Amino acid sequence: MIWSKLSNKLFLAMLFIVICLNTNAQNTFQDYKKAYPDYNEIVLLDFQSYDISIEDKKLKIIQNSNFESMILTENGIHNNQESFTYSELVKLIDYEAFSVVNNNGKEKKIKVTQSTEKQSSQSSVFHDDVKQRQLSFPNLEAGSKKVYHYSREFIDPYLLHKFIFSGGIPIKNASFEVITDKSINIGYKIFNDPNNKIEFTRKEKKDKIIYTWTLKDVKPIKFESNDPGYLHIAPHIDIFIKDYQIGDKKISILGDVEDLHKYYTGFVKNLNKKECIDLKKIAQEITKDKATEEEKVKSIFYWVKNNIKYIAFESGYDGFIPREAELVFERKFGDCKDMANIIVSMSKYANIENVNLCWIGTREIPYSYTELPTPAVDNHMIAAYKKDDTYIYLDATDKETRFGLPTSFIQGKEALINTPNGYTIQKVPQIDAEQNKVNDYVQLQIKDNKLKGNAKIDFHGFNRSSIIMEIGDTSGKTRMEIIKNIVLKGNNKFILNTYTEENLSDRDLPYIINYNFELDNYIIQLEKEIYINPFLTKTFEKNPIQKDRESSYDFEILSQFNRIYEFEIPVNYSIKYKPKNYTIDNELMQSSCNFEVKNNKLIVTHKLQLKKAIITKPEFELWDETIKKLKTYYNESIILMQN
Repeated sequence: MIWSKLSNKLFLAMLFIVICLNTNAQNTFQDYKKAYPDYNEIVLLDFQSYDISIEDKKLKIIQNSNFESMILTENGIHNNQESFTYSELVKLIDYEAFSVVNNNGKEKKIKVTQSTEKQSSQSSVFHDDVKQRQLSFPNLEAGSKKVYHYSREFIDPYLLHKFIFSGGIPIKNASFEVITDKSINIGYKIFNDPNNKIEFTRKEKKDKIIYTWTLKDVKPIKFESNDPGYLHIAPHIDIFIKDYQIGDKKISILGDVEDLHKYYTGFVKNLNKKECIDLKKIAQEITKDKATEEEKVKSIFYWVKNNIKYIAFESGYDGFIPREAELVFERKFGDCKDMANIIVSMSKYANIENVNLCWIGTREIPYSYTELPTPAVDNHMIAAYKKDDTYIYLDATDKETRFGLPTSFIQGKEALINTPNGYTIQKVPQIDAEQNKVNDYVQLQIKDNKLKGNAKIDFHGFNRSSIIMEIGDTSGKTRMEIIKNIVLKGNNKFILNTYTEENLSDRDLPYIINYNFELDNYIIQLEKEIYINPFLTKTFEKNPIQKDRESSYDFEILSQFNRIYEFEIPVNYSIKYKPKNYTIDNELMQSSCNFEVKNNKLIVTHKLQLKKAIITKPEFELWDETIKKLKTYYNESIILMQN
């Protein structure tokens, strides 16, 4: 009986596609090719629907997806694959796929027979249960179509998927539909539709309510470097079930943050009921000599960073439920939830009660808890330590970030912190530029027509952790080449002679590189004059924003760069010209440079501070004007004259 119903649904879905095929027949291949001359393929239909009903006093959620695209050029033939995913919590019911080709002026369907199931691959996830069904469409040519349909059942009513109305190629018709029993109450939130182009209808038919959202002639998303994330740009909708009625009983699902927190606590309320003697012993041992509670938390945090390897696991509800602290301790690895849980557990063993689990979304997720109180707002879990009236965020997934700093990818995000009496929502701070400063001190001499230098550069905060992660555990020539690229100055004739490193394993101190170098083909000598560009590092010189850029430019962190260059004036030479001091100060950037002659040296003190981590489109003009000014100063030279 069930399969009979599903077969009927599949038939209706495919009938829907056929009707769309016939409707679109009036728009011939040549029409589309003329309308979209710059594209190899267009999507004619991207349709998705949820059918949410009550069966046997439980919610039944079936999702149907229909897709149809047209190949416009011979190059488009190479894109002969499409795919969709499913898992333990989103079960595949059925699917069908075929190519539509021209056969003597008539459309002919050729069924997809080459289909493979693969493990879905995410670079940040070691293991998950998500499967990917890959479809290879046969006999494609310019003018042919790719058509497929699939049905899935959502096991958990809290975990409905969003619908994105746009993609990498043009879409003629993107449509999203939700059909519910009248006793089911849903909520929704639309993002990135500032001009309200998404059309909405609501209809009632017998005992059903049909909600439909449609966007037509959708331009492709322009993927740009340093954008803040796809969900900040693409028009999309998130839906959720608020509640449903069975008889006189109203059952709440996701109406507000209270409901979301209740759902989350169901995953963590029974954790660590059994005491782990060995873990308790370690927690007490590493904290026994610490004078303050904060020092104890710091010791536990660093122990987890040093001893528990981060490996992401997402399999069914394991993507939500932290593993027992004892198991994480025994394995010596875990995901973000596991690392957060073992921090909380060890803190309790050390008699520290105000360290708690918290849920949080990373910066590529644009939602707050108040506007979208659903699991879509979160994709990460950490611990939080309350010190007086402030919180210190403990994210052990980044091995290098020091205690007191959050990880860079949760800055500015809301954290839902689990507390003994419920929850609190706190905003993670944006770390100021001064804490992420880079100091570069360089002593320079002119010898053998080369610029030779002894230097020291130190990295703080997020700049420290990112540089150390970039270097990794490399050694020998590979490590030296990475170090060279980090301290590179002047031009490609830069030669790194020697270097030493300091504080590599001490997170609380800046990472320091002491280095010695020489630079050829940098100074220009004309008769009795020597020309030297004093800006050996031209920060942001190559960061103008393209005029046709659509998305905001995301630097992720605020940084401050302090550079001091001491140029030793050669014997029998004097300064004929030095650039004027300058200052730039606006809402995006602050920069200054001071030129001072002292003890037969020209001391150049160059400072630059980024004031905003994200440059928005209205600010592009100011940013480019600022970079233009910087480049003007960067082109200045010192002139030395022989006496």
